[in-house]
Parts: sequence; C-alpha cells; structure tokens
Amino acid sequence: MNLLENLRFDSPKVASTAPVASPSGVTCGEVLVKLLENYGVKLVFGIPGVHTVELYRGLATSTLRHVTPRHEQGAGFMADGYARVTGKPGVCFIITGPGMTNIATAMAQAYADSIPMLVISSVNARHQLGNGNGNLHELPSQRNVFAGFTAFSHTLMCAEDLPQVLARAFAVFDSARPRPVHIEIPLDVIVAPAGHLSMALPMRLSRPGPNQQDIVQAAALLAHARRPVILAGGGAVEAGAELRQLAERLQAPTALTINAKGLLPAQHPLLLGSTQSLAVTRALIQDADVILAIGTELGETDYDTFFDGGFQIAGKLIRVDIDAQQCTRNYPPSIALISDARAALTGLLQAGALTTAPANTEPDWGAARVAAVRQKIDADLDGPTRMQQQFLQTVATTLPDAVYVGDSTQPVYTGNLTFDASTPRCWFNSSTGYGTLGYALPASVGAKLGAGRTPVICLIGDGGLQFTLPELASAVEANVPVIVLLWNNFGYGEIKKYMENRDITPVGVDIYTPDFIAIARGFGCHATHAANHAELIDALQLAVCAKVPTVIEILESEWLQQEV
Repeated sequence: MNLLENLRFDSPKVASTAPVASPSGVTCGEVLVKLLENYGVKLVFGIPGVHTVELYRGLATSTLRHVTPRHEQGAGFMADGYARVTGKPGVCFIITGPGMTNIATAMAQAYADSIPMLVISSVNARHQLGNGNGNLHELPSQRNVFAGFTAFSHTLMCAEDLPQVLARAFAVFDSARPRPVHIEIPLDVIVAPAGHLSMALPMRLSRPGPNQQDIVQAAALLAHARRPVILAGGGAVEAGAELRQLAERLQAPTALTINAKGLLPAQHPLLLGSTQSLAVTRALIQDADVILAIGTELGETDYDTFFDGGFQIAGKLIRVDIDAQQCTRNYPPSIALISDARAALTGLLQAGALTTAPANTEPDWGAARVAAVRQKIDADLDGPTRMQQQFLQTVATTLPDAVYVGDSTQPVYTGNLTFDASTPRCWFNSSTGYGTLGYALPASVGAKLGAGRTPVICLIGDGGLQFTLPELASAVEANVPVIVLLWNNFGYGEIKKYMENRDITPVGVDIYTPDFIAIARGFGCHATHAANHAELIDALQLAVCAKVPTVIEILESEWLQQEV
C-alpha cells in the first residue's frame, strides 16, 4: 500500500478510528432504518461518508429509496421540495462536520418557511465530543450550531433513547408548527447493539383545536363585519375547502401568501392573489373593519416585498396560528385562535353566528371590490412584467397541472405577484422567507420524487443555477425528469436593477455565463433553446414525455423584443 492510499479517508487505517459494528448484532443504525420505515418514510437523501456508512448498513435491505445529491445543500433542498409537495417530512442522512455545515442553508430555508425536515447526522464518538483534539470533522459543538434553526437539535447519547427521540421529531411534524429536526448520533452509538429495542410506534399526535369560547367571539366579530378580509398563509395549506367556504359565506376578499397559492382557485371572484405589497390591495385591507389572518406570519416577504413599510392593518384582527408565539409578532390580534387552521375554520363555519351568510356586508365589497383591484393591478403592469406573465401563462396553458418550484429570479417574482395556482402545493420558491439562491433545481428534484407523474417545472435564473448546477447529474442518475426553465439574463439581473435604482454603480453582477445547453447535455440531460412562445410550447411538450431532465434556455433579451 502506498502513502496516498494510506491517507484516504476510506482506507483501513483511517476507518479503524471509528467503532465497527458487531457482525452478530443488530445495530442502532439498522434499527433507525426500520423505525423510519415504520413511520412511513419512503425516501432518504444523503451522501455516504466514512462517518455515516453505519447508517447505511440496513438501508440496502430496506424499502427506503436513497437519492444521492452532489452536495449536502442539495440533499436539504431536495428534502424541502419533497416535503412541500407531499406534506410529509423529507429525510436526510448527513455526515459530521462539513456535511452538516453544507446543509445548514437548506435547513434555514425550511425553518423560515415551516417545512418538515428530519436531518440525521453522525457526530464524533461520545468520548471525543468537545475535546478539541482535532478529530476528523470535529466541531466544538455541532448540536449547538443547528439548534437555532431547528425545532430541536438532539445528541443521541445511548441507543435506548432512539425511539423516544424519533417520537419527539414526528410529534413536531404531526402536531406542531412543522420545522426541521436534527438528530446527531455519535459514532460509537450508531454501532451499539439495539436489537432489543421495540419497533412499535407511539400513538401519533394530532394538531390542536381552538378554544370554543374564542371561536364564539371570533364568529360574532366576523358575523357583524361590513368589510371583512381574509389573509391566508402556508399554515392553511390543508384547509382549502374550509377557507373557500368561509370566504364565500362572508363575501370576504382573500389574499394569499406565496406558500398559500391555490387555496382559492384561479379566477375565483374573491381572490386578490398575492398582491399584499401593492398600493391598491393595501388600500382595500386598510378599509377592512375585520381581518381574519390564518396561518400567516404577516411578514415582509409576503406583505412588504418592496420594503417600504406601507402595509398596515386598521381593523380588528383575528389571528389563527398553531404557534402561540407567532400571534404576538408583527401585528397583535384582537382575538387569537391557537389552533390547526382546518380545525379553526371548521369551528367558525359551525358557530351559530356564521351558520348562515351574514346580511350586513356592504354591497360594493366582496367580488365587486376584488374585480376593481385586479383590474387596476393589470392596468399598471409594465412591459417586462407583462412579458413574463405571458411567458408563465404559456407554460400553464401547455402543462395545466404542473408544479412550479422557483428560485430568486425575475419570472418567479412576477409569478409571485400575478400567477394564480389552481391547487395548493403547486407554486413555491425560495424568494420568500430566508431567500436563498440555488434552491429551485434540487428542490424540484425532491418535488418530482413526491409528485409522481405530475410535471414539475424548475424556474431558475442563470445566476442561481450556477449555485447548484451539479444536481443535474443527481436528477439524471435518479431518473427524475424535471423541466428546467432557465431564465438567462447573463448575470444577477434583479440585483443589478436594484443597485441602479439606488444610484449605485453595478459591481459584481455581470458574471460570466457558460454554455448551459452544452453543460446540460454533458450531464445527460435534454437541452434546447426557446426563442418564442411557439418554440416554448414545442419544447415543453417534448420535455413532459422525456425520461431525463430537460433544460430549456430562455434568453431574456429575445423575449423582451416580443410584442406584449
């Protein structure tokens, strides 16, 4: 054996520093896989490494499918996209140290958007924790690094605690505000004997319902409202039928956050869209005497995207949220219902004051006011925005049931404002909440794995795509035929425009742009260029039948020249 072979992390010399599983016993890592199967987990995203191989011991004989990204950030974004489409937690196996710091951005995005994610990592052996001896992948305290953007981060100090800690994680996913959970397992605990542990699952928890007295008070307030408004967020994503019924009963104009798109279907006469940052919608909300906010943070990335501080609530505010602390943030309510959104809306619909439609709503409110607002918004769209709107409409007409996974790129910003989804969970992106770049490609891979035959569109710019471009290889390897619509403006176009609007000489935004079509083909994808609507339709129709990813490049300069 030569010197270089002896220094490899997978060489016998280095591997011998980690505890080795007994060939005769069932290990903690193997029991973990079986418990995940029992919880209904179908997919695991991860990159095997010397510190996680023992988590993989039971994986090959399990029913779990493993998908290998090209970077741990990609694993996190894949898990995020899968969770948003399915409503089930995305699960990752991540290596100690650099693997965990790599996935940190994806976990923070999921935390900001309340997405369920289970990240299971290795960590150095118990006797090595915090000793500072420079062990492989060592951090002073890995758990503490991730405690700030998880529901909880836990170090499993003995195999016997595994069932309880997993039960805590799924209690968060089932019954609380969903957010990432991190469980790290020391190397010596992963291989500890665990065949004696019970495989029985604890009772699964349900989400809390509202206090009945609060329901009565909220229903009475809504029943007497003359100008009610509903503001719904991603926390209401499973309560679409109840939300629609209540909105129609109240004749309440309804605005949706980005993660709530589809709760009222496109073209619904009460739908304001996601236009809360526009002056005309803000004026309507200011005129409301009662506002019902359901599952929404009322945060700036949905209500103040121009960062001008202009969103205000003048009427009485009723907030419905599963997170009691959230009801104290941003806009304090007159009445708070600490509850699952569906349970709260069901309670309101069944309350005596709202069993019939209130008769005191002003006649020029409801659908009439919404129509006037939408007409004003449409009239005020500038040329580039209208062009991007028509671009998205071409996609929607060609693939009417598609799921759209977006990055921070111009057509996504336009779609956030103008695109109305037909159903929930089919339009989401990283431009809200944490606001990271590079999200859309790996997240679309996870979304496609959860969406089955439904087409999945990745909306991404040339700048963002270069953050996670190697995940094209992951999609090819996993046979995931996502459709990548690459909006190419040869740089960070949105930031450049922002700098120019502030009279700042653009620096660092005109980046080198490679030949994406050649690169995509090199990865094994189909790749083409669409210069107009007709070519885009043809490309989409071919892509939806493909067995591998398709990259369709859109040059912004070409589309700006087309008539709108």
